[in-house]
Amino acid sequence: MPTGRSSSQGNPVHQIRIIGGQWKRTPLKVPDAEGLRPTPDRVRETVFNWLNHLLDGEWQNARCLDLFAGSGALGFEAASRGAASVTLVESNRAAVAQLEATKQKLGAAHVNIVCGDALSTASQLTNRQLPEMQRFQLIFLDPPFHQGWLAKILPICAQLLSEDGLVYVEAEHTLIGEQPPWLEGWEVMRADKAGMVFYHVLKSNKSA
Repeated sequence: MPTGRSSSQGNPVHQIRIIGGQWKRTPLKVPDAEGLRPTPDRVRETVFNWLNHLLDGEWQNARCLDLFAGSGALGFEAASRGAASVTLVESNRAAVAQLEATKQKLGAAHVNIVCGDALSTASQLTNRQLPEMQRFQLIFLDPPFHQGWLAKILPICAQLLSEDGLVYVEAEHTLIGEQPPWLEGWEVMRADKAGMVFYHVLKSNKSA
């Protein structure tokens, strides 16, 4: 994890870096907001190697949704690699302010930032009954642990994905092996562990 340091306001600030694409090595500030858990650089490197392979490097066609954006590390990484559009959803106002500052710094016009609850935002998108061309090729889920978020939001994500879409999930437990009902219809394409965090790439087996 990144090392903490003090900001000009006296609040601890973490820093991570974009690891690939047009903004490679650009530092991203991470405010010390409660529950914020940026995905470490080495994990993102592994994950985006997976995704690059699974997407056949076709980032220019990828519409991405990050429902627990936090630092924006995952979303801005996708944008850096050429994703067609990236929507970042975050409920913490301090984190949203930092996301807006990062967007402005990078000139990331194709990144859209939404200040709101992940479940409500996902449900609203579902209610719009998005046509296939407006669905997402990639959804990032890095929710707070031990709050049952995946059981609530993963079924909704199945309705937001394009036909061959992928979901990246971080969890406090592995999603391989005995599966709860809310994992029915999902296939684990890739999985690994870093420390106490399990991370996975899932694909829905349900028809779009």
